[in-house]
Amino acid sequence: MYPLLDPSRFTVFITGATSGFGEAAARRYVAAGGKVIATGRREDRLEALRDELGAEHCHIIALDVRDRAAMEAAIAAIPAPFDQINVVLANAGLALGLQPAAETDLNDWETMIDTNIKGLVYTVRLLLPGLIARGGGHVVTLGSVAGEYAYPGGSVYGATKAFVKQFALNLRSDLQGKKVRVTNIEPGLTETEFSLVRFKGDEGKASAPYARTEAMNAEDIAESIFWATSLPAHVNINKIEMMATTQAIGPFDIYREG
Repeated sequence: MYPLLDPSRFTVFITGATSGFGEAAARRYVAAGGKVIATGRREDRLEALRDELGAEHCHIIALDVRDRAAMEAAIAAIPAPFDQINVVLANAGLALGLQPAAETDLNDWETMIDTNIKGLVYTVRLLLPGLIARGGGHVVTLGSVAGEYAYPGGSVYGATKAFVKQFALNLRSDLQGKKVRVTNIEPGLTETEFSLVRFKGDEGKASAPYARTEAMNAEDIAESIFWATSLPAHVNINKIEMMATTQAIGPFDIYREG
């Protein structure tokens, strides 16, 4: 049998654990015997997750990754044994709106930048020294196929995910010799609350991308994250780009007058 790492030794810090990929990942790691620190803005959902998984396996912290001071305080106050973090899942992120760039709400752009970029770098920067001091670990970032391929209305969202991709690659260079692995996960069409958030609660618009097709689900992404972190410590998966079988790269868009 291929010698995978023992997941019961994982202590995983997860941002955005109140739904979607983060919530599914928390369940996956605990099911394998690991411990998780589940963070997010919706305390009621975190409490429900802790009740489901058990307080001995799941420690919760209600916070907003955009709040640097709150992040610093929360990480400094993590109790034993949850403070022995060796996997960081920087998952928190969102898309807002799908309007053309000249028509979008600047507040939406700022929220995406603050969450997808600033929240990400706060998470990674604050937790990296601990990983290094404890002899290694794994940082998993959540990008998107939108960081690889352009589509109408995805201007700033796609740009934030392109940042995530490059940030992860640069981390790999900075962490050479530190025994800290870095993997960027780039999902495509996945049915979670993503579209409901993007369209600000409009269920009709939110369901349209998934109509008459079979999208991936949160558990598919969580399994990929789990797999990448479970590989032997000498193996680093730089990125996983994944799409539903029913999704593919579209043709070039050529504008024609008349």
